[in-house]
Amino acid sequence: MIPVPQALTQNGKQATSRPKVQKGAAHYFFSKLGPGLITGAADDDPSGIATYSQVGAQFGYSLLWTMLFSYPLMSAFQEISARIGRITGAGIAANLRRHYPRPILYAIVLLLLAANTFNLAADLGAMGAAAKLLFPGSQWIYTLGFGFASLLTQMLVPYKKYVNYLKWLTIALFSYVATAVIVRQPNLHALRALILPAISLRGNYLTALVAVLGTTISPYLFFWQASQEAEEVKVHAAEKALDKAPEQAAYNFDRIRIDTYIGMAFSNIVGFFIILTTAATLHVHGLTNIQTADQAARALEPLSGRLPFLLFTLGMVGTGLLSIPALAGSAAYAISEAFRWRASLEQKPARAPKFYGTLCFATILGIAINFTHLNPIKALFFAAVINGVVAVPVMILTMILSHDSRIIGKFRLPRYLTVVGWLAAAVMFFASVGMFATIGGQ
Repeated sequence: MIPVPQALTQNGKQATSRPKVQKGAAHYFFSKLGPGLITGAADDDPSGIATYSQVGAQFGYSLLWTMLFSYPLMSAFQEISARIGRITGAGIAANLRRHYPRPILYAIVLLLLAANTFNLAADLGAMGAAAKLLFPGSQWIYTLGFGFASLLTQMLVPYKKYVNYLKWLTIALFSYVATAVIVRQPNLHALRALILPAISLRGNYLTALVAVLGTTISPYLFFWQASQEAEEVKVHAAEKALDKAPEQAAYNFDRIRIDTYIGMAFSNIVGFFIILTTAATLHVHGLTNIQTADQAARALEPLSGRLPFLLFTLGMVGTGLLSIPALAGSAAYAISEAFRWRASLEQKPARAPKFYGTLCFATILGIAINFTHLNPIKALFFAAVINGVVAVPVMILTMILSHDSRIIGKFRLPRYLTVVGWLAAAVMFFASVGMFATIGGQ
């Protein structure tokens, strides 16, 4: 049985008895999952699905090891980001604005906006393409519909309700586990590739490696989770920023750790099964030139049947509905924090017009990019590569923030987070350098 944490009283101290949980410990435990779970699920967006599909189709099982390798790196970094948000009651951009030169702040926010907008455009295009596989009509109509539906939901539904909807959307990810179960897997080959990886220094392999790392360790996820922890402080009367209520620290750090590690495990398990499925079907049949998620879905149907195809395609739409708010929302939070605008999904648009204006701008620009001459064949994969490259300066600055006593006060990072956080930044740096140094090597 899962132990139920002690409740917080109105003044932030722990209650002397457990809360009365009407629907059982499991329901209470699920209610405590929030920013970490949603962030982990949003990580498996259509860009991620496309990346995993390409990797599985092109390289077979040889990059399965990245799901095991990236898990502690991404988990530690998301935990660090969440701690910054909970300690200060503010997001990463707000802390940069308060303590660091403006050119650094503006450069980081601009990079984030560019990466997010491109990623958002790629995701919306993939969702439209997936819907067209299932229903009659134009891909562009579906792309427009998904974009504006997501935008209106964020604008009209209060944060407390909206977060619950996002939690339930995480169920869409189970479709990829189900797909892998239906498709027969040569388990011994997959296990050997997972434990004894065949690593290559060729350019295409390193590009794929950066893409995988970029879709698991993405800059927008750092900003999103930190801002969501800050949002939790704003919307719950009993919750305070830890620099104002240090007695809440032990409870919240434990909650963040559980929430984050479960969310990131969820993310990587799904990525693992997507690579496994496409390797066992597409790669073994010589279909190695799969470049989008909907192309992978189409190729999957004649090889494995209608049900795996339906699960794969529906999962793409469901994960897109989960990731679009995180992409647009993280950009809106970052820009609003940078310019000291009111930023909250709990506020009505009339009370935070610049925040919602930024949200609209990012979403509409993402929609518009789909109507340009952007090559949709390459968009999803390169969105992940861009995220991998942009992540390097963002990660270095986040680590600096997490050690700045002006920001974290007495809440020093545990040693394991310091070590793994810097290791994650170093891995992203050297993977990016390796990709550019060998670019074109085939």
